[in-house]
Amino acid sequence: MPPAARHHLPSGSAGRGPYVLDIDPEMAGWDRSYLRVLELEPGGVHTLVTGECEWIVLPLAGGCTVHTAGDTFELLGRESVFSGVSDFAYVPRDDRAQIASGAGGRFALAGAKCERRLPARYGPAPEVPVELRGTGTCSRQVNNFAAADTFDCDRLIAVEVLTPGGNWSSYPPHKHDEHVPGEECELEEIYYFEVEGGGLGYHRVSPSRAGGTDVLAEVGSGDAVLIPDGWHGPSIAPPARTLYYLNVMAGPGEERAWLIRDHPDHGWIRDTWRDEPVDARLPLYTAHPQTARPDTAHPSPGPEVAG
Repeated sequence: MPPAARHHLPSGSAGRGPYVLDIDPEMAGWDRSYLRVLELEPGGVHTLVTGECEWIVLPLAGGCTVHTAGDTFELLGRESVFSGVSDFAYVPRDDRAQIASGAGGRFALAGAKCERRLPARYGPAPEVPVELRGTGTCSRQVNNFAAADTFDCDRLIAVEVLTPGGNWSSYPPHKHDEHVPGEECELEEIYYFEVEGGGLGYHRVSPSRAGGTDVLAEVGSGDAVLIPDGWHGPSIAPPARTLYYLNVMAGPGEERAWLIRDHPDHGWIRDTWRDEPVDARLPLYTAHPQTARPDTAHPSPGPEVAG
Protein backbone atom coordinates (compact mmCIF):
# COMPACT_ATOMS: atom_id res chain seq x y z
CA MET A 1 0.00 0.00 0.00
CA PRO A 2 1.44 3.46 -0.90
CA PRO A 3 2.49 5.53 2.15
CA ALA A 4 -0.13 8.23 1.50
CA ALA A 5 -2.87 5.60 1.46
CA ARG A 6 -1.83 4.45 4.94
CA HIS A 7 -2.07 7.98 6.30
CA HIS A 8 -5.22 9.18 4.53
CA LEU A 9 -8.27 7.11 5.48
CA PRO A 10 -11.28 8.00 3.28
CA SER A 11 -14.72 7.76 4.82
CA GLY A 12 -15.80 4.14 5.16
CA SER A 13 -12.33 2.69 4.61
CA ALA A 14 -11.37 2.16 8.25
CA GLY A 15 -14.57 0.94 9.88
CA ARG A 16 -14.60 -2.15 12.07
CA GLY A 17 -17.33 -3.84 14.06
CA PRO A 18 -19.69 -1.23 15.51
CA TYR A 19 -17.44 1.70 14.49
CA VAL A 20 -17.59 3.57 11.18
CA LEU A 21 -14.02 4.68 11.94
CA ASP A 22 -11.66 2.71 14.17
CA ILE A 23 -8.08 3.95 14.52
CA ASP A 24 -5.85 2.21 17.04
CA PRO A 25 -2.07 2.04 17.51
CA GLU A 26 -1.79 -1.29 15.71
CA MET A 27 -3.33 -0.03 12.46
CA ALA A 28 -1.69 3.42 12.75
CA GLY A 29 1.78 2.06 13.47
CA TRP A 30 2.30 4.06 16.64
CA ASP A 31 2.00 3.68 20.42
CA ARG A 32 -0.84 5.60 22.08
CA SER A 33 -3.52 7.47 20.10
CA TYR A 34 -7.02 6.13 19.33
CA LEU A 35 -10.11 7.48 17.61
CA ARG A 36 -13.39 5.66 17.08
CA VAL A 37 -16.58 7.04 15.59
CA LEU A 38 -19.71 5.29 16.79
CA GLU A 39 -23.11 5.61 15.08
CA LEU A 40 -26.12 4.55 17.14
CA GLU A 41 -29.64 4.02 15.85
CA PRO A 42 -32.51 5.35 18.01
CA GLY A 43 -32.51 3.28 21.19
CA GLY A 44 -29.01 1.99 20.43
CA VAL A 45 -26.60 0.92 23.16
CA HIS A 46 -22.85 0.29 22.98
CA THR A 47 -20.41 -0.99 25.62
CA LEU A 48 -16.90 0.46 25.72
CA VAL A 49 -14.30 -1.52 27.67
CA THR A 50 -11.58 1.04 28.36
CA GLY A 51 -8.69 -1.34 29.12
CA GLU A 52 -5.38 0.51 29.44
CA CYS A 53 -6.77 3.67 27.82
CA GLU A 54 -8.52 6.83 28.95
CA TRP A 55 -11.41 7.95 26.72
CA ILE A 56 -13.57 10.99 26.02
CA VAL A 57 -17.06 10.47 24.65
CA LEU A 58 -17.81 13.53 22.47
CA PRO A 59 -21.16 13.88 20.67
CA LEU A 60 -20.76 14.86 17.03
CA ALA A 61 -24.51 14.76 16.34
CA GLY A 62 -27.17 13.90 18.90
CA GLY A 63 -27.02 13.20 22.62
CA CYS A 64 -26.46 10.13 24.79
CA THR A 65 -26.20 8.77 28.31
CA VAL A 66 -22.85 7.44 29.49
CA HIS A 67 -22.91 4.95 32.38
CA THR A 68 -19.55 4.07 33.97
CA ALA A 69 -18.89 1.74 36.90
CA GLY A 70 -19.81 4.46 39.37
CA ASP A 71 -21.26 7.44 37.49
CA THR A 72 -23.94 8.39 34.98
CA PHE A 73 -23.56 11.38 32.66
CA GLU A 74 -26.36 12.80 30.53
CA LEU A 75 -24.83 14.38 27.42
CA LEU A 76 -27.14 16.86 25.73
CA GLY A 77 -24.88 16.86 22.68
CA ARG A 78 -25.72 18.99 19.65
CA GLU A 79 -27.39 18.92 16.26
CA SER A 80 -24.03 18.83 14.47
CA VAL A 81 -20.43 19.94 14.89
CA PHE A 82 -21.40 23.13 13.04
CA SER A 83 -24.21 24.09 15.41
CA GLY A 84 -22.54 24.47 18.78
CA VAL A 85 -20.11 23.34 21.45
CA SER A 86 -20.94 19.95 22.99
CA ASP A 87 -20.68 18.62 26.49
CA PHE A 88 -18.65 15.41 26.91
CA ALA A 89 -17.73 12.64 29.31
CA TYR A 90 -14.30 11.43 30.45
CA VAL A 91 -14.07 7.68 31.13
CA PRO A 92 -10.92 6.36 32.88
CA ARG A 93 -8.80 3.33 32.13
CA ASP A 94 -9.76 -0.03 33.67
CA ASP A 95 -13.46 0.76 33.45
CA ARG A 96 -16.50 -0.17 31.39
CA ALA A 97 -18.89 2.40 29.93
CA GLN A 98 -22.32 1.91 28.41
CA ILE A 99 -23.27 4.53 25.81
CA ALA A 100 -27.01 4.74 25.10
CA SER A 101 -28.90 7.12 22.81
CA GLY A 102 -32.69 7.32 22.74
CA ALA A 103 -32.81 9.42 19.57
CA GLY A 104 -29.64 8.02 18.00
CA GLY A 105 -26.56 9.94 16.93
CA ARG A 106 -22.89 9.92 16.06
CA PHE A 107 -20.23 10.00 18.74
CA ALA A 108 -16.45 10.37 18.71
CA LEU A 109 -14.52 8.21 21.17
CA ALA A 110 -11.08 9.80 21.55
CA GLY A 111 -8.60 7.71 23.49
CA ALA A 112 -5.00 7.29 24.56
CA LYS A 113 -3.00 4.62 26.34
CA CYS A 114 -2.19 5.99 29.76
CA GLU A 115 -0.71 5.14 33.13
CA ARG A 116 -2.83 7.00 35.70
CA ARG A 117 -6.45 6.19 36.46
CA LEU A 118 -8.22 9.53 36.87
CA PRO A 119 -11.83 9.88 38.01
CA ALA A 120 -14.72 9.79 35.55
CA ARG A 121 -16.01 13.31 34.91
CA TYR A 122 -18.56 15.37 33.03
CA GLY A 123 -17.41 18.26 30.81
CA PRO A 124 -20.13 20.95 30.58
CA ALA A 125 -20.40 22.75 27.24
CA PRO A 126 -20.44 26.26 28.81
CA GLU A 127 -17.02 25.57 30.35
CA VAL A 128 -15.33 24.72 27.03
CA PRO A 129 -13.00 27.62 26.08
CA VAL A 130 -13.72 28.83 22.55
CA GLU A 131 -10.65 30.47 21.04
CA LEU A 132 -10.12 32.44 17.82
CA ARG A 133 -6.70 31.96 16.21
CA GLY A 134 -5.05 33.73 13.33
CA THR A 135 -6.50 36.67 11.38
CA GLY A 136 -7.77 37.36 7.88
CA THR A 137 -7.93 34.28 5.68
CA CYS A 138 -6.01 32.33 8.32
CA SER A 139 -8.75 32.87 10.95
CA ARG A 140 -10.24 29.79 12.61
CA GLN A 141 -12.14 28.80 15.74
CA VAL A 142 -10.83 26.26 18.26
CA ASN A 143 -13.00 24.52 20.85
CA ASN A 144 -10.47 23.58 23.53
CA PHE A 145 -12.56 20.94 25.28
CA ALA A 146 -9.59 18.75 26.23
CA ALA A 147 -6.56 20.91 25.49
CA ALA A 148 -3.52 20.32 27.68
CA ASP A 149 -4.26 23.34 29.87
CA THR A 150 -8.07 23.18 30.02
CA PHE A 151 -9.10 19.63 31.04
CA ASP A 152 -7.12 17.12 33.08
CA CYS A 153 -6.19 13.85 31.35
CA ASP A 154 -3.16 11.64 31.79
CA ARG A 155 -2.05 11.54 28.13
CA LEU A 156 -4.95 12.51 25.90
CA ILE A 157 -5.15 15.92 24.21
CA ALA A 158 -8.12 16.76 21.97
CA VAL A 159 -9.61 19.91 20.41
CA GLU A 160 -12.02 20.85 17.63
CA VAL A 161 -11.16 23.34 14.86
CA LEU A 162 -13.66 25.09 12.56
CA THR A 163 -12.34 26.90 9.50
CA PRO A 164 -14.68 29.25 7.57
CA GLY A 165 -15.10 28.64 3.85
CA GLY A 166 -12.01 29.55 1.81
CA ASN A 167 -9.73 29.98 4.84
CA TRP A 168 -6.57 28.07 5.77
CA SER A 169 -5.97 26.59 9.22
CA SER A 170 -3.18 24.49 10.71
CA TYR A 171 -1.12 27.27 9.17
CA PRO A 172 1.74 27.94 9.23
CA PRO A 173 2.65 24.25 8.91
CA HIS A 174 4.02 22.98 12.19
CA LYS A 175 5.35 19.79 13.71
CA HIS A 176 5.59 17.96 17.03
CA ASP A 177 7.53 14.80 16.25
CA GLU A 178 10.59 15.10 18.50
CA HIS A 179 11.37 16.09 22.06
CA VAL A 180 13.09 19.48 22.32
CA PRO A 181 12.78 20.76 25.91
CA GLY A 182 10.70 23.92 26.10
CA GLU A 183 10.18 24.05 22.32
CA GLU A 184 8.62 20.88 20.96
CA CYS A 185 7.11 17.66 22.26
CA GLU A 186 6.51 14.33 20.57
CA LEU A 187 2.84 13.69 19.80
CA GLU A 188 1.00 11.29 17.50
CA GLU A 189 -1.98 13.06 15.94
CA ILE A 190 -5.24 12.17 14.20
CA TYR A 191 -7.31 14.61 12.14
CA TYR A 192 -10.98 13.66 11.65
CA PHE A 193 -12.84 15.83 9.12
CA GLU A 194 -16.37 16.96 8.36
CA VAL A 195 -17.44 19.50 5.72
CA GLU A 196 -20.62 21.51 6.25
CA GLY A 197 -23.11 20.75 3.51
CA GLY A 198 -20.75 18.30 1.84
CA GLY A 199 -17.85 19.08 -0.45
CA LEU A 200 -14.11 18.67 -0.26
CA GLY A 201 -11.24 20.29 1.57
CA TYR A 202 -7.50 19.65 1.42
CA HIS A 203 -4.88 18.73 3.98
CA ARG A 204 -1.12 18.64 3.59
CA VAL A 205 1.58 16.79 5.55
CA SER A 206 5.17 17.23 4.35
CA PRO A 207 8.26 15.33 5.53
CA SER A 208 10.33 16.68 8.39
CA ARG A 209 12.93 13.94 7.93
CA ALA A 210 14.14 11.61 5.21
CA GLY A 211 11.41 9.11 4.38
CA GLY A 212 8.89 10.93 6.58
CA THR A 213 5.14 11.33 6.14
CA ASP A 214 4.18 12.94 2.82
CA VAL A 215 0.46 13.42 2.16
CA LEU A 216 -1.69 15.72 0.05
CA ALA A 217 -5.23 14.56 0.82
CA GLU A 218 -8.57 15.61 -0.62
CA VAL A 219 -10.76 15.25 2.47
CA GLY A 220 -14.51 15.04 2.97
CA SER A 221 -16.86 14.23 5.82
CA GLY A 222 -15.78 11.09 7.66
CA ASP A 223 -12.18 11.12 6.37
CA ALA A 224 -9.20 10.94 8.70
CA VAL A 225 -5.48 11.68 8.32
CA LEU A 226 -2.82 10.06 10.52
CA ILE A 227 0.22 12.16 11.44
CA PRO A 228 2.99 10.17 13.13
CA ASP A 229 5.55 12.81 12.08
CA GLY A 230 6.03 15.68 9.65
CA TRP A 231 5.03 19.28 9.06
CA HIS A 232 1.23 19.35 8.96
CA GLY A 233 -0.86 22.06 7.37
CA PRO A 234 -2.46 23.81 5.82
CA SER A 235 -5.98 22.48 6.13
CA ILE A 236 -7.95 24.27 3.41
CA ALA A 237 -11.70 24.86 3.61
CA PRO A 238 -13.67 24.90 0.33
CA PRO A 239 -15.41 28.16 -0.64
CA ALA A 240 -18.71 28.73 1.21
CA ARG A 241 -18.29 25.54 3.26
CA THR A 242 -17.01 25.40 6.85
CA LEU A 243 -14.35 22.74 7.43
CA TYR A 244 -14.38 20.95 10.78
CA TYR A 245 -11.72 18.71 12.21
CA LEU A 246 -11.23 16.93 15.49
CA ASN A 247 -7.59 16.67 16.61
CA VAL A 248 -6.67 13.73 18.87
CA MET A 249 -3.12 13.55 20.24
CA ALA A 250 -1.01 11.63 22.73
CA GLY A 251 2.70 11.16 23.27
CA PRO A 252 5.37 9.51 25.42
CA GLY A 253 6.66 12.56 27.28
CA GLU A 254 6.32 12.87 31.04
CA GLU A 255 4.71 16.29 30.60
CA ARG A 256 1.28 16.43 28.94
CA ALA A 257 1.92 19.42 26.68
CA TRP A 258 1.25 20.65 23.15
CA LEU A 259 4.52 22.28 22.05
CA ILE A 260 5.04 22.87 18.33
CA ARG A 261 7.56 24.37 15.94
CA ASP A 262 6.62 26.26 12.77
CA HIS A 263 8.02 25.29 9.38
CA PRO A 264 10.88 27.77 8.83
CA ASP A 265 9.67 28.62 5.31
CA HIS A 266 6.19 29.62 6.45
CA GLY A 267 6.47 31.15 9.93
CA TRP A 268 6.63 34.65 8.41
CA ILE A 269 2.85 34.57 7.95
CA ARG A 270 2.39 35.35 11.65
CA ASP A 271 3.97 38.80 11.15
CA THR A 272 1.27 39.71 8.60
CA TRP A 273 -1.54 39.05 11.09
CA ARG A 274 -0.80 42.12 13.22
CA ASP A 275 -2.53 44.41 10.73
CA GLU A 276 -5.51 42.20 9.84
CA PRO A 277 -8.78 41.67 11.70
CA VAL A 278 -10.16 38.28 12.64
CA ASP A 279 -12.58 36.97 10.00
CA ALA A 280 -15.97 38.59 10.70
CA ARG A 281 -17.69 35.21 10.31
CA LEU A 282 -16.11 34.09 13.58
CA PRO A 283 -17.04 32.92 16.07
CA LEU A 284 -19.40 30.52 14.31
CA TYR A 285 -20.89 29.92 17.76
CA THR A 286 -19.75 30.61 21.27
CA ALA A 287 -19.33 29.10 24.69
CA HIS A 288 -17.90 30.72 27.78
CA PRO A 289 -15.20 31.93 27.98
CA GLN A 290 -14.25 33.15 24.52
CA THR A 291 -10.79 34.48 23.69
CA ALA A 292 -9.16 35.91 20.60
CA ARG A 293 -5.58 34.93 19.82
CA PRO A 294 -4.12 36.38 16.61
CA ASP A 295 -0.86 34.57 17.49
CA THR A 296 1.20 37.71 17.00
CA ALA A 297 2.66 37.67 20.52
CA HIS A 298 4.30 34.28 20.15
CA PRO A 299 7.48 34.36 18.04
CA SER A 300 8.29 30.87 19.36
CA PRO A 301 5.00 28.95 19.19
CA GLY A 302 3.92 27.24 22.39
CA PRO A 303 1.21 24.75 23.25
CA GLU A 304 -1.73 26.91 22.16
CA VAL A 305 -0.87 28.14 18.67
CA ALA A 306 -1.39 25.14 16.40
CA GLY A 307 -4.68 24.15 14.80
